[in-house]
Amino acid sequence: MTGEGVSGAFIRRPVATWMLGIAIALLGILAYRQLPVAALPDVSTATIQVTAQLPGADARTNASAVATPLERQLGQIPGLKDMTSSSAPGFVQIALQFAPGVSVQQASLAVQAALAAASSNLPATLPAPPTFRAVNPAQSPILILGLTAKGMPLTTVDDYAESVLLPRLSQMPGVGLVTIGGQQQPAMRIDVDPRALAAHGLTMEDLRTTLQHGTVDAAKGVLQGPRQAIGIATNDQIESRDDFGRMIVAWRNGAPIRMADLGAVRIGGASSTQAGWFDRDPAIILNVLPASGANVIDTVRAIRAALPRLQAALPATVKVAVVSDRTTTIRASVADVRNTLLLTVGLVVLTIYLFLRAPRATLIPGLAVALSIAVGFVVDDAVVMVENIMRHIEAGLSPMEAALRGAGEIGFTIVAISISLCAVFIPLLMMNGVVGRMFQEFAITVVVAILLSVVISLTLTPMMSAQLLTPHHDAAQQGAIARRLERGLDGLTAGYGRGLGWVLRHQRLTLVGMGLTMVLTGALYVWIPKGFFPTQDTGLIAGITQAGADISPQGLGDRQQRLVDTILRDPAVLSVASYIGPGPSNPSPDQGRMFISLKPFGHRGEAGDAGAVIARINRAVAGIPGIRLYLQPSQDITIGARVAKSAYQFTLVDADPGELSQSAERAMAAFRAIPQLTDVTSDTGAQGPQLQITVDREAIARLGLGIDDVDAALYDAFGERPVAKVFGALNQYSVVLAMAPQFRADPAALDAISLRATGGAQVPLSAVARIVDATAPLVINHQGGFSSTTIAFNLRSGVSIGTAVAAVEHVRAGLHLPLTVQTAFQGNAAAFQTALAGQGGLVFAALVAVYLILGMLYESWIHPLTILSTLPSAGLGALLTLIVVGMPLDVIGIVGILLLIGIVKKNGIMLVDFARVREAEGAVPEDAIRDACLTRFRPILMTTLCAMLGGVPLMLGHGAGAEIRQPLGYAIVGGLAVSQVLTLFTTPVVYLAMDRLRRRA
Repeated sequence: MTGEGVSGAFIRRPVATWMLGIAIALLGILAYRQLPVAALPDVSTATIQVTAQLPGADARTNASAVATPLERQLGQIPGLKDMTSSSAPGFVQIALQFAPGVSVQQASLAVQAALAAASSNLPATLPAPPTFRAVNPAQSPILILGLTAKGMPLTTVDDYAESVLLPRLSQMPGVGLVTIGGQQQPAMRIDVDPRALAAHGLTMEDLRTTLQHGTVDAAKGVLQGPRQAIGIATNDQIESRDDFGRMIVAWRNGAPIRMADLGAVRIGGASSTQAGWFDRDPAIILNVLPASGANVIDTVRAIRAALPRLQAALPATVKVAVVSDRTTTIRASVADVRNTLLLTVGLVVLTIYLFLRAPRATLIPGLAVALSIAVGFVVDDAVVMVENIMRHIEAGLSPMEAALRGAGEIGFTIVAISISLCAVFIPLLMMNGVVGRMFQEFAITVVVAILLSVVISLTLTPMMSAQLLTPHHDAAQQGAIARRLERGLDGLTAGYGRGLGWVLRHQRLTLVGMGLTMVLTGALYVWIPKGFFPTQDTGLIAGITQAGADISPQGLGDRQQRLVDTILRDPAVLSVASYIGPGPSNPSPDQGRMFISLKPFGHRGEAGDAGAVIARINRAVAGIPGIRLYLQPSQDITIGARVAKSAYQFTLVDADPGELSQSAERAMAAFRAIPQLTDVTSDTGAQGPQLQITVDREAIARLGLGIDDVDAALYDAFGERPVAKVFGALNQYSVVLAMAPQFRADPAALDAISLRATGGAQVPLSAVARIVDATAPLVINHQGGFSSTTIAFNLRSGVSIGTAVAAVEHVRAGLHLPLTVQTAFQGNAAAFQTALAGQGGLVFAALVAVYLILGMLYESWIHPLTILSTLPSAGLGALLTLIVVGMPLDVIGIVGILLLIGIVKKNGIMLVDFARVREAEGAVPEDAIRDACLTRFRPILMTTLCAMLGGVPLMLGHGAGAEIRQPLGYAIVGGLAVSQVLTLFTTPVVYLAMDRLRRRA
């Protein structure tokens, strides 16, 4: 580009150019105010959770009668990527994850149609049709609320929560779903005394029939006369406890036998297996999950602002407390990023001032940074432009003449730097998967910032240089500090010149050293441990408790509260929400769920990071008998829909459950022996105690009974069976029939079960059945409709996921599992494998894209190779730095290396571009590249220092979210430090070698 270039028109029209800058600034402010805020990009895919409840059914019954029919229909949905299910006593959960191209709306419609198609194959005793929600059960809530009330039953608190709070919270903008932990939905419970039942010659079936027919809420019709219409109503529905107690079940000797004569009628929870606590107090827990793409900070802020109004709609005794607010750490992270950005801008501006030593010259790139906000990139363009103009001013030209000439000279270089930098991110835009989607958002942001930087650097920057810079003053007119800085820079340039001379005299040795650098870089890339994402401290720790297979709900709750008592003593813990019972994230009856909210950063005391807190809690609770606690820090990225006790999962799938069980046992034993792994667990349900009742079919046939009569009698007594509904103004409540708790605590309760034969005589169950002790799984898991077992594990301290995955793969290969057993990593481990497989190809694709773009810009096959020769040194520096600080090469580190490709090649472009101009003026190649190196030494050093200083706050940050930013900072600072030293010497040698190669060709 010669003459004034494209910048000339903007330099000569300052008012129009100022207006352009103001317009860019206003657009940036508007975009900032409209921008959603989240900790990380939203990379979630459409995830649907289907749940069904069949109280009283064991895991096998739910798996065969409920889960399998649903899976057959759901598995036919187009775009379905993954389907897993867990069948536990009374509860079935199916998680569906769809391909990225399937929207939540499309998935929801397809799931709704599949559930309708499967309805005819589901058990008739299912109290309600299966429901589905667009939610990932493994996702952590952004807000947890705890509802407590002194002196008020939790059933009443739950009623207020479900009727008042839940609908209003669900309707607020940004809220995707509100789930309930420790649900205590009110129900009319009929607790039957089997002794009174036997004394009156009645059975549980008689009570169920009475309840079903004794309270209804049905249509009655309307009287339609010639002039008047009259509605019809009856007292068909019973609503009060006393009315249920007075309900007549039978007549004996002319006297009524009422429901109250046969047991207690009370209002209690619809399920006796669920309970929840806020810290040490019984509570109802509300978990708020965000909608996809929602601004979580605004969502939580709106909820917290509405809480006083919601609290006013509740009785004074019901207190709503914030148990955990995930946006506290997100806000802290955003504030930390903002402070880091301001610090970076300050360091960059100071560096520019030290080199240019002119406040006005410093102001110009500072304004460019403020308008573009991509510090490490945009400052390069502006600094290169200003430095080149300043060089002409120092040569005696006026600011206007220097701006016109300098912009014309450097314009093509800036375009080449920026377009080739954009080319680095082209492969990112084409990536698939979770990591690809994260990269895409990052790539688009950076490319837009780069293009904006080009516009500003070619328009506003040269115009401001012409308007604001002053004519050159000699050194005598400068201050003492400026003169010392100038002498220092001159001495540094002279030293570089001497080193450059030595290198040009020993070119072969330099090329050998460069070759060794490339080999070492490749070796380090292979050798360095590979990671996925750094573990974040989000201020929330998720926990799963595991008790014995024969634990009762009360026993599990008591043990879990002992854990909470111990956890609350930790100085870093703010509050704990915990609950037990079957639900979306916890189907197993021997497990509980827990969310530990930590105090804000800076208020946790020593060793207050999430990892240290988890280790401390694990030591503190190790001595509590009968229960074990598994903890993980909640992460902003949720991959997969499995809720597991540990962070990484490996799944075995087989059509033969027996063969799967044997293979899973072998795999578990082998995985526990892997030294890199810890907390190795399995989702296979433990074998809980079960009473196996073998019915004599001939005997019951003689009595005119069927096997369904036996099941119905058992279900009525022990299944907490919903037999009727009470329809209220705001909600519906179940009528639950069961034997009183004290009469169903042990196997002797079966002695009270009797059947009514055809003639009306009562027959004890023991007369027609044999009862033996047995065991049965508490949970049965499926993947893709087949039996599955998922082994979960954590990593020992200092072990990367790449090392662990390699160890697991090695052990798996040595197990020689049957061919029918299919194995695969799931969740984060599977995403890591995908990311790892694409890392090398991604870097190679970026290099190819840069080479092609540079080749087109320079109309050369050779010069792009010279420019790309600067990259191995940058990769070497980044990898060495990560190794020294003990960090694996993870996704964030790869981002840093990609940024280095863009930043470091800028040095090569500036040298090659200047050398080509000198050669065009008649200089020989060696003189041309020497002049280029000495002339461009200062701007290269200045822009590299600016980029390095932009990475220093990232590298040294320790605030909220610093774990994600640190690898990026280390990679950039280390890569630039090494490349700055090496490329200033290797690039001129490569330039001359390529020139000789070109001449021979």
